[in-house]
Amino acid sequence: MPPPTQPPSSPDDPEPSSVAREMDDEDLVEELLVTVNSARAFAEFRRTQRKECANLLRWLQLVLPLLEELRDAAPRLTDDAYRRLALLGRALAAARRLLRSCHDGSKIYLALESETVLAKFRSVYEKMHSALDGMPYAELDISDEVKEQVELMNAQLMRCKKGTDTQDMELSMDIMVILQNKEDERNADRAILERLAKKLELQTLAELRAETKAIKKIINERNGQQGDSTKQIINLLNKFKEIAGVDEKNVLGDVSMPRSLDKCPSLMIPNDFLCPITLEIMTDPVIVASGQTYERRSIQKWLDSGERTCTKTRQPLAHLSLAPNYALKNLILQWCEKNMVELQKREPEPAAEQDDKPKEDIPSLVEGLSSLHPDVQRKAVKKIRMLSKESPENRLLIADNGGIPALIGLLACPDKKVQQNTVTSLLNLSIDDKNKLLITRGGAIPLIIEILRNGSPEAQENSAATLFSLSMLDENKAAIGSLGGLAPLVELLRNGTARGKKDAATAIFNLVLTPQNKARATQAGIVPALLRVIDDKGLGMVDEALSIFLLLSSHAACRAEIGTTAFVEKLVRLIKDGTPKNKECALSVLLELGTNSKPLLVHGLRFGLHEDLSKIAKNGTSRAQRKANSLIQLARKC
Repeated sequence: MPPPTQPPSSPDDPEPSSVAREMDDEDLVEELLVTVNSARAFAEFRRTQRKECANLLRWLQLVLPLLEELRDAAPRLTDDAYRRLALLGRALAAARRLLRSCHDGSKIYLALESETVLAKFRSVYEKMHSALDGMPYAELDISDEVKEQVELMNAQLMRCKKGTDTQDMELSMDIMVILQNKEDERNADRAILERLAKKLELQTLAELRAETKAIKKIINERNGQQGDSTKQIINLLNKFKEIAGVDEKNVLGDVSMPRSLDKCPSLMIPNDFLCPITLEIMTDPVIVASGQTYERRSIQKWLDSGERTCTKTRQPLAHLSLAPNYALKNLILQWCEKNMVELQKREPEPAAEQDDKPKEDIPSLVEGLSSLHPDVQRKAVKKIRMLSKESPENRLLIADNGGIPALIGLLACPDKKVQQNTVTSLLNLSIDDKNKLLITRGGAIPLIIEILRNGSPEAQENSAATLFSLSMLDENKAAIGSLGGLAPLVELLRNGTARGKKDAATAIFNLVLTPQNKARATQAGIVPALLRVIDDKGLGMVDEALSIFLLLSSHAACRAEIGTTAFVEKLVRLIKDGTPKNKECALSVLLELGTNSKPLLVHGLRFGLHEDLSKIAKNGTSRAQRKANSLIQLARKC
């Protein structure tokens, strides 16, 4: 009878009696050095992971002296030493893959899946720590200085693999708002998109082009799996392209080769022949004021949308004239003839419908805002509201002609309809950061807060949205809080329309990113208002409410009011029966509360939490698993 088969040892098992050596000792050490040096070659990383990448690079730098001494001494490796260096090699290879992903991977994916990516960093730290823990330095003839350096680094790795979240709450909330908004986008939502595009560095055509390629790579790797996540990534990419003026929605389509060249995919097209907007070979190249060349109808469409910047350089255009680039056109024709390529014939553009109405005289409308006749004011502000939503050019003209001070003057008008149109006009104008400053410095915030208290339902909704838009500037967060903006926002969250509650929650979240406003929100009654939001299942705002609770629970005074046994029981119920996202958020809040108050966590455990934590630790989302494991470790200490 054959002896029973022994299970294979895991990387953390005790040293086996013998180790299979896949390469010579010298080759193993050399491979480790090559891996570290190639990983250190990555210098720039996506903004969402820069801190973790910098930490990982620093630790790779600290490993180098150990490997260099091993290469120079070339000792005969014992089985234990060989095994640990082989484990270190696997950890370093994982680190290199992770750094490459954060260097040139999809920015949208890295933001959406930040928890998953963070878990990968923790996994790399764990692997490095396991490999270095117990390294037989005496057998390897390593100097005391290098040994001390590596052991210190290993202690840091031990702490870091247990680290808490470094999640960008503002970024997460912005993404949540955009993905959950299935209604027609308002300018407040566009402002969130613009902030996201700026934070993720997805504003220029070159950035969007690289992102498109990275997303296509993800789609190919997933091979139809994770459909919902892929749809969210594509949805966000399309939104970023839209606000950048790029008319290219299908990321699955061919973005680098025009159809007329399908039969010769190996042909290398000179980059100068491709339009920076469509990435297709140009048939009618024209030069704009910045000196860049585009396909005529592509850049004309950009300009017709009201844009006045060069899409490639983002610089303002001194004029809008388009000069034919005959020299480049001749070069393209010669190249096509030489390579037997037939240019794709363009279908003629449909004739634009002529608008019989003359263009609105914005200076006259702005003048009408200050008219002594109420009818003139009503008509002017209604038209300004419409024009301010239509295009950036209109918003610029309104601001340049003194529209913002005139509108601020109308905020105190007793006519509810005029108030509504006025505050909505300011909401539209506040998309531009310069206008945010003009609106704030013009004394608009107290008047907007007053409309938030007493205006019509639509005026209240748009007042909340305007405060949110203005609060994107940090200096305005404190100003809105100190001027009493949080109390009416909490009231709107408590008793407003469904849309008003969403606007209020978004504004409150943005405001309580500032510590002073956390206490103000608590004093204004935010806690009972959020509890009502959580209990209203039809509202669908549980995640938003829990995200605000998470911010509040980091403040001692707020935590004292939040930290009740009744609230813990509510969190436990969400952990038991909520959606995957509900569970993630509820676990995060409970971890924050339990870290600061052990009795609260003990109460949750008595309420039946432990079994659910075990299930989530095995089967939950990556973020939920991390939170559940942290709570399990914390519970053991209790």
